[in-house]
Amino acid sequence: MTQDLATADSGPTRSRRGGRAAKRGNTGSFEQPPFRRLVNPFTPTRIVSEDELEAIHLASLRVLSEIGVEVLHDEARAIMKAHGADVRTDTQRVHFDPALILEYVAHCPSEFEVHARNPAHNLHMGGNSLILAQMASAPNCSDLDRGRRPGNQEDFRNFIKLSQMHNIIQCQGGYPVEPIDIHPSIRHLECLRDIATLTDKAFHIYSLGRERNLDGLEIARIARGVSAEQFASEVSCFTIINTNSPLKLDIPMMEGIIHMSRHGQAVIVTPFTLAGAMAPVTIAGAVVEQNAEALAAIAFAQMVRKGAPVGYGGFTSNVDMRSGAPAFGTPEYMKAQLLGGQLARRYGIPYRSSNVCAANTVDAQAAYESTFSLWGVVQGGANMVKHAAGWLEGGLCCSYEKMMLDIDLLQMVAEFLQPLDLSEDALGVEAIRQVGPGGHFFGSPHTQARYKTAFYSPIISDWRNYETWAQAGSPTAIDHANRLWKERLAMYEPPPMEEAIRDELDAFVERRIREGGAPTDF
Repeated sequence: MTQDLATADSGPTRSRRGGRAAKRGNTGSFEQPPFRRLVNPFTPTRIVSEDELEAIHLASLRVLSEIGVEVLHDEARAIMKAHGADVRTDTQRVHFDPALILEYVAHCPSEFEVHARNPAHNLHMGGNSLILAQMASAPNCSDLDRGRRPGNQEDFRNFIKLSQMHNIIQCQGGYPVEPIDIHPSIRHLECLRDIATLTDKAFHIYSLGRERNLDGLEIARIARGVSAEQFASEVSCFTIINTNSPLKLDIPMMEGIIHMSRHGQAVIVTPFTLAGAMAPVTIAGAVVEQNAEALAAIAFAQMVRKGAPVGYGGFTSNVDMRSGAPAFGTPEYMKAQLLGGQLARRYGIPYRSSNVCAANTVDAQAAYESTFSLWGVVQGGANMVKHAAGWLEGGLCCSYEKMMLDIDLLQMVAEFLQPLDLSEDALGVEAIRQVGPGGHFFGSPHTQARYKTAFYSPIISDWRNYETWAQAGSPTAIDHANRLWKERLAMYEPPPMEEAIRDELDAFVERRIREGGAPTDF
């Protein structure tokens, strides 16, 4: 019997799963690209000059030294004070000397490996890698058949299954939809057990208090079948730390940094700075605030544990100045994506961005705003994409049809990132010679040998002519997406898990449920 992370630092080492169990596929019978660690071969776009970037950097340091950040967590302030920050007894405001920030940020690893329970799904964070994570944290979900509804466990599990089945979704970014039919005190236990068993990919842990962090860490450790000592030396899960903009670091987020960093797990700091609302109305000013908040939290992670794996997250966009509603997939959002990427590279920290839109249904707006977001992801050199599939209504809804649309978009992006074949055969000189002037290539040996795999085959686009399409009932993209998610979900098979590991996982979860899980005020 192993001891959990809340009570022990180490336990017996388990062998990692391999052989047939590790190699079995669980993606049903539909065709799709293989699971692959994506690499962005393109040089990221520099939206500002080095001098202009330096101006933003220096302005952020001025914010931290002259204005400071409010830190609500007592232990966090004590840690900051012990490491040289200006912490006073009469206020929760903490000021940071620029040299202190840069000293600790310099300890951040520029790249690290993310270990899944199935080693075939391990990922690389940083450099020119690109990791795609499913949507997270929506309070509602929707589909064409049943409409919009509050999150529940059945839909939660369905989205998790769909993410496991599709190779383009490389890890779990959180709860695709919040299952409000499970009490908050034990929701994290039920959800993470589902994620750990219904998928074999790396996953996210919510930082919503000590108990939820430590329970999540233990579930991740058990699922991988490793000791606490090995777990602490290998990134197996991650958390998103959202600052409470403007300039506030709250108690749950600081708890998350403390526990995740102490156990060697990744912390992705992501200020939510909406220009005109929680940040200055200019994109430059909003990014200055984003950068200041990110640097403060990232430096704190290094105070907790030097070399702790971290990521620099950007989530700066603008609001509709008529209603105050967040806007996504806008030109301003794209500019902030590119600028955030430049700053992350300046500090040598992996960069996180998102695939987002403000559309209320799966329509042209949803498609073009998501396309703009993904354009910013590629141009900005993002290493992790949160909310990559399913996001609708500015994040208030996870849509089955939008998930399928996004999967198609993501597969197209992944294909776009693949290098061109420039071999002698691919250059096609002999094929051109064989066909000659005025001929066609449909029946040429060069085409016949390649036509089945020559081009990406979309799963949503309908390429039939008008007459054939009309005779088929004039189906739209959302109709195709509706059919696809139901067909594919019906094919789901759970990934294999060793019986001993499943027994240990169930025993831990059931014990923590009996103990009451995490405290709540209701």
